[in-house]
Amino acid sequence: MNHLPLIIKREYLTKVRNKSFIVMTFLSPIIVIALSAFIAYLSQINKDKVRTIAVLDESRLVMDVFNSTEHTTYNLLEQLSLDDAINVVKETSAYGLLYIERHDSLQAISNRIKFYSEETPSLTLISDLESKLEQKLTNLNMSNNGVDLDIINKTKISVDIQQESFAGEKTSKTDSLVKLIFGIAVGYLLFMFIIIYGNMIMRSVIEEKTSRIIEVIISSVKPVQLMLGKIIGTSLAGITQFVIWLILGGVLITVLSFVFGINMSEMQSPQEEIMKQAMTNPEVNVGIQNFVLALFNLPLTNLIVAFVLFFIGGYLLYSSLYAAIGAAVDNETDTQQFMLPVIMPLMLAVYIGIFTVIEDPHGTVSTVFSFIPFTSSVVMLMRIPFGVPIWQQLVSFLILIATFRLTVWFAAKIYRVGILMYGKKPSYKELIKWIKY
Repeated sequence: MNHLPLIIKREYLTKVRNKSFIVMTFLSPIIVIALSAFIAYLSQINKDKVRTIAVLDESRLVMDVFNSTEHTTYNLLEQLSLDDAINVVKETSAYGLLYIERHDSLQAISNRIKFYSEETPSLTLISDLESKLEQKLTNLNMSNNGVDLDIINKTKISVDIQQESFAGEKTSKTDSLVKLIFGIAVGYLLFMFIIIYGNMIMRSVIEEKTSRIIEVIISSVKPVQLMLGKIIGTSLAGITQFVIWLILGGVLITVLSFVFGINMSEMQSPQEEIMKQAMTNPEVNVGIQNFVLALFNLPLTNLIVAFVLFFIGGYLLYSSLYAAIGAAVDNETDTQQFMLPVIMPLMLAVYIGIFTVIEDPHGTVSTVFSFIPFTSSVVMLMRIPFGVPIWQQLVSFLILIATFRLTVWFAAKIYRVGILMYGKKPSYKELIKWIKY
């Protein structure tokens, strides 16, 4: 009799009814959203802070570049010594003093610019000041050397190489960026899902083994059915938890936005003001339009189908290994010696995807590792946005499924023997013996 559906149901209900599972399912998004809201609130306070910067320009060459903004006020000081300027800054509690010393050469001026402040100044502020001064002094230096800035600006030519395949398919750098983001996102998502829920399967096996419940269950259920039931049941519980997180997170964000008036967009970085200014640039607007078009140019149907298939295949492959490890040991401490061979291929896949697939998605390294079953679930998903023939995807998936079936067979052998072994820390040599039984 096939007990697999009953085992899946039991494993699923056991997981979702567990108090810790329920608490973490509902508490985790609340904690994350609460922390995000708190960070947004603090960011808003920091954003609303107006900094007053005193500027003492003895050279009188760059005073015109300091235009006050919404959050930065420049106070230009004149006819004061450095010591008097510092005292003025201290008395007015200004954020700091920018001192530009007078020299005969522009190069000497650029090397002796100082910023005085009570505390360490903001890195963003210093970078912004350096950018203003560098551009102004460069323009002055070119003018002093007889260079006409208007002619230089008119002679500048921007090059944007149009990319097109021999089949006539047009792409761009923005397309590559979107594909890069998608590849990294799916690779990281699969990596985290396997780590989190693979460990959950392993702990579940260890708990049942140490409580001796497994001795009763194994008398009427085949080990391979029990192992598959645990894998599938835990996977369904994980998916349930993930869906609840998405729904609850959306509801909480909506409540925070409308009831408490907290704008989650305030979590943006300190460069928000610079980004707003950049948005007025026509070139930036064109870039945003290209980004949106690149999203629609992705092979969405192929990506969705491939994501589901390779995600499931990769997860099942590694979950069987986690279940086998859980059956072989008596506690989580003993699992450490077996975890490295499981984690290493997964980490290798992520690094290959980031550093190799992105640079050359159709190269030898990328192609080979997209067929190796222990790395294909990540590497192939990263390659698909760049255009992978369907036959390669099918071959890779079939190899992945075949390896999963083989891995399940080996894992079931270990599971069958290890699930009833107590008090002995197994070695790799022992595991090989169990496979031969």
